[in-house]
Amino acid sequence: MSESPPLAYHDPNFIDSDEGRPIRIVSEYLAPLRAFCDGGVRATVVFFGSARLRSDGPLGRYVDEATELARLVTQWSRSEGDGSLVVCSGGGPGIMGAANHGAKLAGGRSVGLNIGLPHEQRPNPYITPGLSFEFHYFFMRKLWFAYLAHALVVFPGGFGTLDELFEMLTLAQTQKLDRSIPVLLYGSQYWQEVVNFPALVRHGVIGAEDLKLFEFVDEPAQALALLKQRVRLSPAGAPCMPDFARTRCPGSP
Repeated sequence: MSESPPLAYHDPNFIDSDEGRPIRIVSEYLAPLRAFCDGGVRATVVFFGSARLRSDGPLGRYVDEATELARLVTQWSRSEGDGSLVVCSGGGPGIMGAANHGAKLAGGRSVGLNIGLPHEQRPNPYITPGLSFEFHYFFMRKLWFAYLAHALVVFPGGFGTLDELFEMLTLAQTQKLDRSIPVLLYGSQYWQEVVNFPALVRHGVIGAEDLKLFEFVDEPAQALALLKQRVRLSPAGAPCMPDFARTRCPGSP
């Protein structure tokens, strides 16, 4: 008797094929959705920044300050809310690892949205077990950055950080987000040197009002104060996903 062929969704040759790509894409949406529902993660403060920064490097102070800010945010979420506002990073080293480390120092959880890259991107050891995810598709990773984000803190970084920052600014500018997400550019000297935002207004490619989509900060305490003004902590018993997600966890009303 001949052996039965595997079910299509158990067949790695099919799943890894071009025809299986839609299944791979939707899996990178559904797997995190289930984990966030199970973990009661309803909102995030997203930390962006370079994977290449080290505490002993030229921009090393930003690593230490990212750690401290993530610790303060987590402490605030746990002491004044229900702890469901969690730090989220890209899951790798540098600023990302510092953010996850700070959350762990405060006794809280944190999310890591890692993506496989040829060089420095490997999951850092500070991400909460069960909240570490590996992505193949950049666009699905970006969806999850935006999906639960209630605030964004952007530390110095390169192409990847710039890409992530401008993705979020574009969503805000074009009103594709149905909530206001404060965007804090951490390190005013760096950002004002690297991106000439006023020149974009002067050349007429953005409006003056678009400069209000972000603010510059230079100290953890200053950043935390702004986050406290602009982000509302979730009360206990809130649904596992916010209304804007338009998707409920199994068993939710």
